[in-house]
Amino acid sequence: MTELTTIDTNNFAAMSKAMGYAIEADKKTSSNTLPRLRINHSAIMGLADVNGKKVNMEVVEGGTYKLEIPDGPTYYASAIKMRVYLQRFMYKRFVKGSDKTPNKFIKTLMHDNLNDDLKDNEGGFNCGKPAGFIKDWKALPEKMQNLIKEIKRVRAVLGTVELVNPVNEKGEPVELDISPFIWEIDNRDAFKVVGDAITKMVKLKLLPVRHVIDASSEERKLPNGASYYVPVVKADVHNQLPMTEVEDETFVNFMAWVENYNTYIANTWAEKAKEEMEEDDVDIVDSLVDIEIDEEEVA
Repeated sequence: MTELTTIDTNNFAAMSKAMGYAIEADKKTSSNTLPRLRINHSAIMGLADVNGKKVNMEVVEGGTYKLEIPDGPTYYASAIKMRVYLQRFMYKRFVKGSDKTPNKFIKTLMHDNLNDDLKDNEGGFNCGKPAGFIKDWKALPEKMQNLIKEIKRVRAVLGTVELVNPVNEKGEPVELDISPFIWEIDNRDAFKVVGDAITKMVKLKLLPVRHVIDASSEERKLPNGASYYVPVVKADVHNQLPMTEVEDETFVNFMAWVENYNTYIANTWAEKAKEEMEEDDVDIVDSLVDIEIDEEEVA
């Protein structure tokens, strides 16, 4: 006889199992269906009518925010209003491909801090970064220094965003509803700027999900004359947004997305780690065979 005699609405896991819903609860949705938000650093050129003539000119300026819809269009706006539901941290490393291999990203699990070793989708940890704090940078081999420079720490922000006066890739005005998003912030300046806004609210004991963060961007110059842009953000700490069933459902969906992503990374890590172990076993067997052959030759 089961020990459950009443319906415990506070224990979903136990109740879904008892009621036979565990399989449905465990189903994973695609982790690629969340629109991605980022800053577009380069202007988009296009044809525009000028005095009846087609002229190639800038139709979307650099420094705008862009929202990339999976399997759909990309929208742009110079300013946004976002509502942050949660944040996670991870490491990411871009690996340039060759004639035989495509470009790829190595990514770790998403976690609430970067103090722990995080499994990555190559069967390692931290995208190859050594564990712990590096006390003596100069003592590291140059190869390891170069590798670490390629690895970026990421503040992954998930929430909903409203693009202010959005346009499409042709610079044409469009109507766009508030959209869920993920923003993988890997630029050092942007990492700090967005983090400071969130920290300010937390120190005031305010939940970021209940407040709008207005964001624009500002231009920064590189020594070679090129430009890049960093966010300029301001949190409205004086006005609180309501929390309804819609917000509750949105929060649950974001949590499920992160869980789904982490499950994918963990499974990929296990597969890669197993492959490496099997390769190591083969190498050990090969070395033993070589030893036996050498012993026979000596005899």
